[in-house]
Amino acid sequence: MANAQAPSSVGPGYWSVAVGRALIAVLPAVIITFNRDHSAQLGLIVFGAFALASGLLLVLSVRRTLTVAVDRNLFLINGIVSMTAGGLALGFHAGGHGFFLFVVSVWGAVTGFLEIYAGIRVRKRPAPAKDWLFTGLATATLALLLLLLPPNPVVSVGLFGAYLVFLAVFLPIAGLSLKWDTPRQRRAAPTNSAPTSAAPMNTALVKNAPTNTAPNDSDSL
Repeated sequence: MANAQAPSSVGPGYWSVAVGRALIAVLPAVIITFNRDHSAQLGLIVFGAFALASGLLLVLSVRRTLTVAVDRNLFLINGIVSMTAGGLALGFHAGGHGFFLFVVSVWGAVTGFLEIYAGIRVRKRPAPAKDWLFTGLATATLALLLLLLPPNPVVSVGLFGAYLVFLAVFLPIAGLSLKWDTPRQRRAAPTNSAPTSAAPMNTALVKNAPTNTAPNDSDSL
């Protein structure tokens, strides 16, 4: 008898949220990677646009794609924090390198912790747990490195660009894996088959059936 798997906490359309987060990260990653200007002002503008867009996506989508109330609340808070940080970065884009470090590191610490906690909660549900843990760890690591590395705008903005590249590569793989694995898991689900008793009954009938034997020549004489 097959072991029953723990139910997934994501709906069938959640894969599009992961892919959407990746698409939002593509343009900022390209801008930072191919731009020689790694100033704090550019970093604040790029981060602000990214955080505002990704936060808005989470707020609008998690209600219909997450099936567990606690997970929905965690990602709603994640989206609101991202939108708030993005709005601050865009509103004060001339705040300098210190403000860039403050906004991005606080955003990374809060949203990274929320996503790590969400992944730990659903660790018995294989579909989203690994994806949320990896994304949360990457975000929290970004915040930690921004605080530990030397305060250089080129390094800080470049590090944020590398984080965006990670999202642009990892999240589509995670999202498409969720999309493709769902039908496969449904097809692999065990089906109940009724026991067949016809075969033994037929065998018994064959054994008990009379057999025609030819008369012996000695009896007829």
